[in-house]
Amino acid sequence: MAAREPIRKLTQQEYLEVERRAHFKSEFFDGEMFAMAGGTPHHSLIATNLAREFGNALKGRPCIPYNADLRVKIEATGLFTYPDLSVVCGPLEFAPGTDDTIINPTLIIEVLSDSTEAYDRGKKFEHYRQIRSLKEYVLVSQKEPKMEIFTRQADDRWLLSEASDLEVKFEITSLGIAVSPAEVFANVKFVSNSIRTGLSPSR
Repeated sequence: MAAREPIRKLTQQEYLEVERRAHFKSEFFDGEMFAMAGGTPHHSLIATNLAREFGNALKGRPCIPYNADLRVKIEATGLFTYPDLSVVCGPLEFAPGTDDTIINPTLIIEVLSDSTEAYDRGKKFEHYRQIRSLKEYVLVSQKEPKMEIFTRQADDRWLLSEASDLEVKFEITSLGIAVSPAEVFANVKFVSNSIRTGLSPSR
């Protein structure tokens, strides 16, 4: 029986060439591309609310929010990915040889879903923690009005705080702003049991 040939891994440049022509987004790590799942209406609405709320809060400041179209590279690990929202303070810094892949986010936000929650909390956060410019990481639930804010401390530990009261704004210390949970979850109708139960999970 013939031995199976090993799958040839892509270089970063090959990935970028394929990705720029593709009709859907893929992450890239260790020579492999991983297609990103499509979003639910809840995911899309919360991400839109986040972009609007952070855009309003940061108006006139030197920090700019970007949606999930902006690709981020973690230089220390080689992961290329698309956060749901990223904020960059000051000039954009690009990965070498690119003008569309940044390396210096100050804040990253991911909207959790059934298919990505374990990854966003675990391995992906491990990658994100290697970004020297990153000061805060925020996880936003689709299932309840809850956000978890991880803030980098001076000794490189990450301190967790939670925001679950719609009436109380939560502080984003790295940006010097306060954000309203009521605005982040505006028009979101939470249900106790998802109608997607039993279906293949997606974002």
